[in-house]
Amino acid sequence: MRHLARLADYCSITNMHTKNLAIVWAPNLLRSKQIESACFSGTAAFMEVRIQSVVVEFILNHVDVLFSSKLSSVIRDGAGALS
Repeated sequence: MRHLARLADYCSITNMHTKNLAIVWAPNLLRSKQIESACFSGTAAFMEVRIQSVVVEFILNHVDVLFSSKLSSVIRDGAGALS
């Protein structure tokens, strides 16, 4: 994810903003067997992929916070406090 976020930093050259990267990468990063099944119509599959791309775009826009070592330690410490 950090690599994709770094690619977005070069959007002035590549025109691959976080939204464009999310559209391209979301189906691979958040693969869904439901979408791949024959029972999904074209419209339903499109809506599912749209949701996936919004999630990936959010992650790319907040990669520094979501994948920071500080957040990881807070989560780890918090998980220990619950048990």
